[in-house]
Amino acid sequence: MHVPPSPRRHRARRVLVVLAVAALLAWLAAWSWRQPFLLPLRTLWELSRLPASTSLPVPVHGVSARDIAATFGAPRGNDRQHAGVDIFARRGTPVLSSTRGVITTIRDGGLGGRQVWVLGPGMERYYYAHLDDWAPGLASGDVVAAGTPLGTVGTTGNAKGTPPHLHFGIYARDGARDPLPRLRAGAVSGRR
Repeated sequence: MHVPPSPRRHRARRVLVVLAVAALLAWLAAWSWRQPFLLPLRTLWELSRLPASTSLPVPVHGVSARDIAATFGAPRGNDRQHAGVDIFARRGTPVLSSTRGVITTIRDGGLGGRQVWVLGPGMERYYYAHLDDWAPGLASGDVVAAGTPLGTVGTTGNAKGTPPHLHFGIYARDGARDPLPRLRAGAVSGRR
């Protein structure tokens, strides 16, 4: 003769099943969080929890912060202001990421011509414009470290007819920031 399980035993079995499913889901979430395909998402989460950088290395190889003119905010015609600094160097000089981040955009167009956008600490966006070319294999979604090659100095976009340079800008949620104080602080701290 078969005796049906008691309600107490039935509840205990249900609790065990729920706990087993919860443990499996927790293990699966922890496993997937460590997978390479989630690296950009994980990096963005980490960067969002960091404060904005206060010192940065100069993003053009071989250029010192003292060689960069203070042109942030200078008039640029059509009611525009210069929302960054221009870092002059020979065409083809390597342009390097100033910070750890995730590449959000690689495009060719507009005033910046060939450009790369990197989302960095404090969710600030770093803008590298007028590139002659991009670094081989560079792609949106790539996680970069400070010093990762992004491209080379050039004259694309509205820089045609000017000496080769990198236009370097930093944008917070509420607008452009002057990069020069951070580049000078980076020089003092030994970040180039």
